Amino acid sequence: MARQREFDEEKALDAAMQLFWEKGFEATSLSDLTARMGIQRPSIYSTFGDKKGLFEAALRKYTSSHAAYVRTNLQNNSSVKEAFRAFFENMLAKEYEECPNWGCFCINSMVELAPHDEKFEILTREHQMYLSVIFQETIERGMRSGELDTGINAKGLAQTLVIQLIGLTVFMKSRPERVFVDNSIKEILTLLR
Repeated sequence: MARQREFDEEKALDAAMQLFWEKGFEATSLSDLTARMGIQRPSIYSTFGDKKGLFEAALRKYTSSHAAYVRTNLQNNSSVKEAFRAFFENMLAKEYEECPNWGCFCINSMVELAPHDEKFEILTREHQMYLSVIFQETIERGMRSGELDTGINAKGLAQTLVIQLIGLTVFMKSRPERVFVDNSIKEILTLLR
């Protein structure tokens, strides 16, 4: 008879995700994880396989919730231009207001692991592609409504905006002057002609 888990798997996964997000994969030890998650190593191994399996589960949870957050934020405004402006400005506000500055868990993973691990290269690329689809759907909505020029290459623009988002998120790790970033966002938004 299989033994029932004596911990809340979702709560433990959330704790692991926060820790990995703060410290990254390499700098997070199993001791750090057991302390933060409130479980023992055998529970990590039996539930997630190993540290890398736990990291993968945390990253998948993050990308799923992040994509839902992005979709909701872009759909909550009837104006596509306003939706993107609010999205980029809210992202900026979070980076300046939240301390410490952890950035985006997926982008951090892309920088730390994707160059050396094919699985994480694929997982982070999938998230980029999914964000691109969300952006493209939003742009196409603006084209249908007449707010955006119908001659726009929606897919190309969406991919460009994803690259801008990733670059801006990485750039924010250095805590640049606010005016520098504000000016950059204004220019990014001019792409939505």
